Amino acid sequence: MTMTTSSRELGPARARKRITGALVLADGTVFEGFGLGATGHAVGEVCFNTAMTGYQEILTDPSYAAQIICFTFPHIGNVGTNTDDIETVTPAARGLIVKASITDPSNYRNVQHLDIWLKRNNIVALGGIDTRRLTRLIRENGMPNGVIAHDATGTFNIDALKKEAAAWPGLEGMDLAKDVTARQIWTLDEKRWEWNEGHKAQRKTRFNVVVIDYGVKRNILRSLSSIGARLTVVPADTSYDTIAHMKPDGVVLSNGPGDPAATGAYAGPVIKKLVDSGIPIFGICLGHQMLALALGAKTKKMRQGHHGANHPVKDLATGKVEIVSMNHGFTVDTATLPRGVKETHISLFDNTNCGLALEGRPVFSVQYHPEASPGPHDSQYLFDRFAKAMEEKR
Repeated sequence: MTMTTSSRELGPARARKRITGALVLADGTVFEGFGLGATGHAVGEVCFNTAMTGYQEILTDPSYAAQIICFTFPHIGNVGTNTDDIETVTPAARGLIVKASITDPSNYRNVQHLDIWLKRNNIVALGGIDTRRLTRLIRENGMPNGVIAHDATGTFNIDALKKEAAAWPGLEGMDLAKDVTARQIWTLDEKRWEWNEGHKAQRKTRFNVVVIDYGVKRNILRSLSSIGARLTVVPADTSYDTIAHMKPDGVVLSNGPGDPAATGAYAGPVIKKLVDSGIPIFGICLGHQMLALALGAKTKKMRQGHHGANHPVKDLATGKVEIVSMNHGFTVDTATLPRGVKETHISLFDNTNCGLALEGRPVFSVQYHPEASPGPHDSQYLFDRFAKAMEEKR
């Protein structure tokens, strides 16, 4: 059927808006609201994110490829957008869902209103829906496939959108790293952001680090640069021989989107050779999962995933609890960890695996994002740990 909603309104009288946007889930559930950002429609997996800050970093995180993000925090847009807070030049997120309309910016770093930024980056957005209801639905039933649509006339073919959502295959089995990885070798010498200074260049380097780009965030690279790493970023399908020829002091397996088993089909053998070579390795998020696969473990899809900047994780060695930033929909199955692979961190939300170390080797990884963009800085010590591993290997 075709739903024409040009005369319908939402919300109290002080905030009424015409219905020009919709979210249609694969099971036929429809959320009506007002369109924001780009017009058109996009299909993807719908997830929720609990972060209260850092919406621009989240929207530009390549790990969100093929996902539609619902923010549980109601005030999105209040700091605007700028050129410093991006994690990749071309955002991969499929859509944005918010409770209220986008807040007008009020921040000295603002360069552009979020709604204009969304339009220029072709991201469809939806406001005015009950985000608590959608979040509860995801918590109870898992992350659904859905289509987000924005049409200024308020006319939507709901049946067609439902069929499109139902026909989309979902993230299981998808190798999305190939869509967001670099197309050629490149480098970055920026350090972490400093107040009133921005991203200063790193002039003094002491390590040669190769980063395998499965969808790397800029602030992971900046954190590595800040410990003195001279970075070489290589595409996801780069061979072991090419990496070995660069004679790195260490290798980072980056974050990224999609099913780790799908990307691991070609990345796993390369990672295994790197492990066997004895070189220090640091895996992050998708890189953590693929390291586990390369070592003989398995991964599995999560029902609702972990998406936010306030997740408690316990270091099993020290008993310390860190508040971390997370974004993942797959997890390492701890029941499949082979001998010699030690679990180092767990989520205090659901006890899922959040860290691994290979006994007797300078190889470790974490499920979360230690660079914390956005999020707290509890885990930035991991970059120093990686630096120490490279120093000791010399």
